[in-house]
Amino acid sequence: MAKEFKEKTIFITGAANGQGRAAALAFAKEGANIIGFDLGKKIEYPSYNNGGSEQLESLKQEIESIGGRFVGATGDVRNYDDILQAVDLGVEQFGTIDILFNNAGISAYGYAHELTENEWDSMVDINLKGAFLVAKAVIPFMIRQQGGVIINNSSVAGLRGMKRLSHYAASKWGLVGLTKSWAIELAPHNIRVISIHPTGVNTPMNDGLAEMEGTTALEIAERSAGNLLKTPWVETEDVVNALLYLASDKARYVTGSQFILDAGLLTA
Repeated sequence: MAKEFKEKTIFITGAANGQGRAAALAFAKEGANIIGFDLGKKIEYPSYNNGGSEQLESLKQEIESIGGRFVGATGDVRNYDDILQAVDLGVEQFGTIDILFNNAGISAYGYAHELTENEWDSMVDINLKGAFLVAKAVIPFMIRQQGGVIINNSSVAGLRGMKRLSHYAASKWGLVGLTKSWAIELAPHNIRVISIHPTGVNTPMNDGLAEMEGTTALEIAERSAGNLLKTPWVETEDVVNALLYLASDKARYVTGSQFILDAGLLTA
């Protein structure tokens, strides 16, 4: 059976852990070349551990063990030079970039009046400005080949307000604006742009948030999820299934829209 993404290349930010790592493995199994980009060091805010060079190396080994091709690069999505180096490295290896999964992001709690300016800037710069900078570097290659798919990883918080998450919600709502605007700009070049909106996803980020809150990830999920279906969160495989569809020709007329994976949260 032919692999769905054979000879395609996907650039994934936040690739070392969580949703990014799961996406990298899933697309590799479907024949795609993977360019994985993630931090090489711990950032100041939020204080939980993020993906780094060791996790990227283990991802490389895992992908190569199933016959896939992987190029990893460390850097900060807030630093355009870091992004350009990663893009150039990937294009040198694989020729072009067909799919972008703008996945890198952070989350942390705080009441609006208690947030510091640095906390606000870090959230918005990583989650929103970072997505812009990565797309800015990748879009020219997609225009050159007259085709591509950009998937921005937003959240249910990109479609509703959330207590103690105003800076996070603002960054995720911003991704919806980028998605709709880019879809209009890039349609003449046969480039589709979609945002995805998961409810809480079972990833290492949840453990980091729980540690900062002095509780467990499960307790946070059960307290805050509000999902109609009886699950405190969705799994990375659920997100991956959506990505594989949206990036494929099966979704060839899907662009500018918001794909919701919320276990019914936004219905209530």
